Amino acid sequence: MDDDELAVLLRNERYPRSAGYSGRWMVDGVMGPNAVWQAEALSDVMSLEPGMRVLDMGCGTALSSIFLAKEFGVEVWATDLWIKPDENLRRVVEADVEGRVHPVHAEAHSLPFAEGFFDALVSIGAYHYFGTDDLYLGYYSGFVKRGGQIGIVQPGLAEECETLPPAGLAPYWKWDFCAWHSPDWWRRHWEKTGLVTVEVADRLPEGWRDWLHWNEVCDRDSSAPQWEAEMLRTDAGRTLGFTRVVARRSN
Repeated sequence: MDDDELAVLLRNERYPRSAGYSGRWMVDGVMGPNAVWQAEALSDVMSLEPGMRVLDMGCGTALSSIFLAKEFGVEVWATDLWIKPDENLRRVVEADVEGRVHPVHAEAHSLPFAEGFFDALVSIGAYHYFGTDDLYLGYYSGFVKRGGQIGIVQPGLAEECETLPPAGLAPYWKWDFCAWHSPDWWRRHWEKTGLVTVEVADRLPEGWRDWLHWNEVCDRDSSAPQWEAEMLRTDAGRTLGFTRVVARRSN
C-alpha cells in the first residue's frame, strides 16, 4: 500500500490532532492498537500544559511520547522494557523533539526516577501488563507530584465476565487477555488504595471500531494474519473496547 492511500485510510474524525502525523509513521511503529489515537483520547481528559514533566510508561516505539511532546509542549520520559533506547532515540531525532523526549530503558517495578519528579504519568496500551497487582499503584503513584494526574488507556471489557473467555470469543482468546478489565474494575482497583481520586473511568466512545479499523488497515498493508480483526468483528463492541482511566494523586 502506498503512503498516500495509507494516509487516506487512517483519517479519523475522532482524532483531529493525529491527522497531522504520517500514517506510514504510525504503521511502521505498530505495537498493537494505534498508540497515537489512544494518546489523543487520553489527552482529551487530562490537563497537559507546556513544560510539564510526563512519564510515558510502556511507551513502546515512543510514538505516543513524540505526539504528546509535539502537541502539548510537555517534556516526556519515554520508558519501555522491550524497545531499546537507541531505537527510540532515532525516532525522537527524526521527529525533531530531541531534548524534549528522553528514551529510557527500565522495568516497571524498577524505575530510575525520584519520588514526585513528574507532573503527570501516562500509559498507553501497557499498564495492564504490570498494574493489576494490588500493590503496584502504591509504588507507581509515588513518582507523580501530589495533585498530579495518572492516566491510562488500553484494551478492556465493557463489564467483568464471570467466566473467561467471554461468550463467542474462545477461538481468539489468549491467556494474557485475563488482564483486560472494565472501567468499574479499574476504578475500584485504584480507589481502594486511598492514594488517588479517580476522575474518569469510561469506555472510549466507538473505541472498538477504531481498534478494528486500525487492524484492518495494518492487515491490508502487511498481509498479516487477521485473527484480531476477526475477533473484533465477531464481538462487535459487546465486550471489547478501550478502557480509559484518569486519577489524581491525593496524598
